[in-house]
Amino acid sequence: MHYGGDYNPEQWPEAIWPDDVARMREAGVTMVSLGIFAWSRIQPDEGVFDFDWLDRVIELLHEGGIAVDLATATASPPPWASAKYPEILPQDANGSTYWPGSRQQFAPSSPVYRRLAAELVTALAERYAQHPAVVMWHVNNEYGCHLNADYSDAARDAFRAWLEVRYGSIDALNDAWGTFFWSQRYGSFDEIYPPRKAPYSHNPGQLLDFSRFTSDALFECYLMEKNIIRAAGATQPITTNFMGAFKPANYWQWAPEMDVITDDAYPDPNDPESFRAAGFQRDLMRSFKPDVPWLLMEQATNALNWRPTNAPKAPGQMAALSMQAVGRGADGILFFQWRQSKAGAEKFHSAMLPHAGTRTRTWREVVALGSELAELPQLPVGSRDARVAIVFDWENWWAIESTDHPIVLNYLSLVQGWYNAASKLHVQVDFVRASDDLSGYQVVVAPQLYLLSETGAASLVAFAEAGGDLLVTAFSDVVDEADRFRGGGYLTQLGDALGIWLEDFGALVPVGSPEPGQQLAPIATQFGEITGTLLAEEIHVDTATVLGTFSGGRLDGRPAFTVNPVGSGRAWYLSTIPDAAGTASVLSSVLEAAGIAPLLDGLPDTVEVAQRGDVLTVINHGTEVATVSAKGTTDLLTGDKVKTFELEPFEYRMLRR
Repeated sequence: MHYGGDYNPEQWPEAIWPDDVARMREAGVTMVSLGIFAWSRIQPDEGVFDFDWLDRVIELLHEGGIAVDLATATASPPPWASAKYPEILPQDANGSTYWPGSRQQFAPSSPVYRRLAAELVTALAERYAQHPAVVMWHVNNEYGCHLNADYSDAARDAFRAWLEVRYGSIDALNDAWGTFFWSQRYGSFDEIYPPRKAPYSHNPGQLLDFSRFTSDALFECYLMEKNIIRAAGATQPITTNFMGAFKPANYWQWAPEMDVITDDAYPDPNDPESFRAAGFQRDLMRSFKPDVPWLLMEQATNALNWRPTNAPKAPGQMAALSMQAVGRGADGILFFQWRQSKAGAEKFHSAMLPHAGTRTRTWREVVALGSELAELPQLPVGSRDARVAIVFDWENWWAIESTDHPIVLNYLSLVQGWYNAASKLHVQVDFVRASDDLSGYQVVVAPQLYLLSETGAASLVAFAEAGGDLLVTAFSDVVDEADRFRGGGYLTQLGDALGIWLEDFGALVPVGSPEPGQQLAPIATQFGEITGTLLAEEIHVDTATVLGTFSGGRLDGRPAFTVNPVGSGRAWYLSTIPDAAGTASVLSSVLEAAGIAPLLDGLPDTVEVAQRGDVLTVINHGTEVATVSAKGTTDLLTGDKVKTFELEPFEYRMLRR
């Protein structure tokens, strides 16, 4: 179990470094991420490298028994780079340049940036590939975090080349994008630009492809650095830090090239429900590479600095959120950062060693957590423990949030709504793509799967035919991979399995109101009334059984919730987007029909339980003492049998079934 954080010794006099190592040992630190923003310190000018200071830091850490996750330092080019080569600077859709003075001021597609980054990484890898202190390589940092997309001339040239590889011919691109609409027909790839500022709506096919290109451009930078490190003979794991469900980068595509998944997570202590968002993020990380434990690479020990208000974490909350990650598959708990900065934009960001020193509550909690993690036994990988999966698809995310749809939808929040319902029911879920192997699950939920490939549709249908319960929700199976309608209407791939056909989407917008989603659609079901929002689709039943109908309004008495036998399984369809209570009600009904039980019975909403192999982690995120019944388990550390116990606020306990 790794424990530590980002270490930035270049910000401090060398005389402080030995004290850092001594305090790290006191806190139980086992590994630090080193050099993430040290490009200007390592390379003060082009062709000039200064490794002496880094050699001394690494040796000092090694002598102290602290391992190094060595960063490539390419996330923030030094001022000399853009002064010599202004073409490396990115631009926004308006053509405005992102200038130096912050971080991530580079165009990912810039050949000059890539050359300079490659030279730096080559020098680092050749020097430290065999160093015994280096146990992992940390490529760049939070790709795309502040610069979600680049529209510069470098991006223009790279986008054209990317499109030519994807389509092969300009005629194929024109067909995919439907460019006879609005006289957008292209005569060559050289006529195409990134979707820069335009008078009105962009072509949706162009927008979708630019999202794909943007993710690919960042991914190419990662692969370039990874290949350089491997070519230097390095055998350590190589990774880059993810940021949860981060829209600009398709992490499903990236994950196979990560030797270990690492993630940065900053739930808001102001939000009492933020632990569910954190749980969503942890489960997503576990799902990317289910047979390899992941690392929580960054979190805060206490308050942040970048929200409008930055509440401190309550006593015990930092440890509770850390153990949430462990319970959901993490084999490392790290922070930003080791020592709180004395200057710069993040000087108010909390750290393991606060500015106020070792007399603080933060320091005491850091030391205590290090001790607790060190006592843990080897934990099971916990690869695919869930019996329920939620489909979460980046390309669908990009497409469904494009413009000019029946209604504006926030895909991430909709998926999180189903996750939150499962969390409150104390049922663990994995995240999958529709095209993944779904055979290990009993229930698959596919929320708002607007863009659905043929492969994905076939996989979902096969899952149901093999005995699974498939729940599909409104605004699904609408377009193909180019964001075009398929012939034959809507639900053309899932309609037969669902036993219905779809006539109209029925956006719920009040007459004369500019705000979408205010009108509600009551639905009478066999298990009580639920409330629909945003959409009330007009569906027609072929072979499905109607479980719920709209009550009142233009669709009074029309089907709203259906189920259809398919093979040895069932396909459910909900033709609206339910509110939180309705989501829980629908999901509970589907889970009950499928025979899915909670991990532990009788838990309050604020108590979380996560399964990792045969280990259960139970955490009280509430403000009141919670009583937990866990018959048939033993305490992970003592081996004592457990029946019923109490958890104080932010207290946790790890059990073995």
